[in-house]
Amino acid sequence: MSLKFHRLAIAGALIALAASPALARDGARDSGRGGDESAGSSQGGGGKRVVVTPYIEAGQVLSAELSPGSDSVTYSRIAAGVDALVQGRNTAAAVSLRYERRIGWGDDAPHGDELTGIARVSASVVPRTLTIEAGGLATRTRIESNGGAASDPLGDDDQIGKIYSVYGGPSLSTHAGDVAVQANYRIGYTRVDEPDATLTTDGGEPVDVFDDSTVQVANVHLGTRPGQGLPVGLGVGAGWYREDMSNLDQRIEDKHVRADVTVPVSQSVALVGGVGYEDVEISSRDALRDETGAPVRGSDGRLVTDKSQPRRLAYDVDGLIWDVGVIWRPSVRTALEAHVGRRYGSTTYYGSFGWQTSRRSSVNVAVYDNVVGFGGNLNNALTSLPTDFSAVRDALSGGIGNCVDSLESGNCFGNALGSVRSGTFRGRGVMASYAVNMGRTSAGIGAGYERRKFIAAEDTVLAAANGVIDENWWLAAYLNNRLDQRSTISASAHVNWLDSGFDNSGKATAFGVNVAYDRVLAERLTATAALGLDGINRSSDEDLLVASALLGVRYSF
Repeated sequence: MSLKFHRLAIAGALIALAASPALARDGARDSGRGGDESAGSSQGGGGKRVVVTPYIEAGQVLSAELSPGSDSVTYSRIAAGVDALVQGRNTAAAVSLRYERRIGWGDDAPHGDELTGIARVSASVVPRTLTIEAGGLATRTRIESNGGAASDPLGDDDQIGKIYSVYGGPSLSTHAGDVAVQANYRIGYTRVDEPDATLTTDGGEPVDVFDDSTVQVANVHLGTRPGQGLPVGLGVGAGWYREDMSNLDQRIEDKHVRADVTVPVSQSVALVGGVGYEDVEISSRDALRDETGAPVRGSDGRLVTDKSQPRRLAYDVDGLIWDVGVIWRPSVRTALEAHVGRRYGSTTYYGSFGWQTSRRSSVNVAVYDNVVGFGGNLNNALTSLPTDFSAVRDALSGGIGNCVDSLESGNCFGNALGSVRSGTFRGRGVMASYAVNMGRTSAGIGAGYERRKFIAAEDTVLAAANGVIDENWWLAAYLNNRLDQRSTISASAHVNWLDSGFDNSGKATAFGVNVAYDRVLAERLTATAALGLDGINRSSDEDLLVASALLGVRYSF
C-alpha cells in the first residue's frame, strides 16, 4: 500500500471526524481566538452545546537561528481549518483540524504542506447502550539521533517527521437482569513519516525509526454491584490486544481472562481484587542480510525485513496474574483508584486520581504499566482524551501541544511522543495535570515521566536492544487570557528531557515557548502578533536555538 494512500486515508479520517453528521446537523458558532463572539451562529437549548468555527488564515514568519549558526529565513503561510465542539444528549465531539501551506522566501526557507489536528468523538447509536468512539492526531516532530522526539518544532530541517494516528470502534453497555454487560472493540492505525535524512547515532549507527502499525483491542466484562443479591460485587472478563508493526514484522499478542471482586468498606471506600490467566507473546522476523551478513537498510534508513525467515519469539510469558487495590470516592468530584499486583512476569502498579477542586479547576493523575509499541502507546493515549476540550496550538508553528485545554481527565498525551524507535517495549509511567478555567482566563500545566524497557529476540538484528531503557520526562503549560472584548493574550511552553540507553545515543533536552497577542479588527477578522523561542540541547551534537516572529490575520466564518 503506497505512502500517498496512507496519508490520504489518515487525512480523510480526520476530516471525517471534523465533518461528522452530528456537527453538520447542529449548526455553528464561533469560538474565535480574538473573542469575536459575533462570528458564526449557535444552536442551543435542551442541554445542547454546539460550536463550529471554520477559518482561513494568512501570515508572515521570520525565523532566526541563534545557534549554532546565524541564518535568518522568511516564509509566508496560508492555512484553512476548523475548530468544533459538540456536547449533546447522544453526541459529544471535540475537533481541531488545520491544513497549512508554507511558501519559503529563499532556498533554505521552510516550504510545503502541513496537516495537523486532534479529534475525539463519541456518538450513541442506541442511547445509553451502543456507542461509537473515534479519535485521531496529526502532528509534527523533530526526531533526534537518540530516537527522541521533540513535539511541535518550528522550522523545516531534515530531522522533521510527521506523526499520524487514528482509531475507532464500538462500545456496548447494557444489563441482563442484575448483571452489567460491557464490551468494546477498537482498531487503530499509526504512521510516522520519516525525516528527509537518514538519522544516525553519534557512533554512526542508523536509527530504526518507527514506520507504521495496526492495533486491535477487544474486551468483555460481566459483573454485579455489591448489594445485588450478595454483599460483594463479582465479575468476570476477558481481553485481547494485538499490535502489528511493519518494522521487521514485530507483533504483540496479549490474551487474558480474569475474575474480580469488590468489597465495600464504607460508603466511600471499597477494596478490589482480581485473579486470572494471561498469555503474552512478542515476535518478529530478522532483517535481510547482504553477502557479508550485514543487515540491509532501505533508503529511509529503516531495516528491511526478511520475509523468507520464520518468526522468532522475543517474549513469551503466560501464567497467573493478580492484583489488589482500593477505590476511594468521597464525592462526585473526587475519585482515587490504586492497584498493585503481578503481570508480565513481575510486579505491576497502576491507578488514577481525579479531583475537581471546584467547578472551574481540576487535578488529574494517571499511573500505567503496559507492553506496547509506539503506535499502540499513542493510540492508548488518544483513547483517554476527553470529548470536551479546546486544542492548544503553537501560535507560530500552528502545531498541536502535549495537552488539550480541558477540565476532564486524560487531557495530556506527552508520554506517548517521547521516542519514535521502532521496537516493542514495556512502558511504565505517570502523568499529572492541573487545569483551571475562570471565564476570561484558562490555564493548565501537565507533566509526565515514562520508562521504556525494550524487548527484542535473540539472534536477530534487534538483539542488542533487548533490555535497553529509554527515559523521558516532559512538562507542558498553556495560558489564554481575554484582556477585553477585542484583545486576547495567549502563551504556551514545553520541555522534553530524553535519556536513551542505546549506545552512543546520549541525552537531549528540547524546549519551546511562545506568546501571542490577538486583536479583533472587525467582525470575524482577527490580527495576530507572536514571538517564539525553540531549542535543543544535545550531549552528543551541536545545540540548536531558533527565535521566530509572526504577523498574521484570521477570518472566521
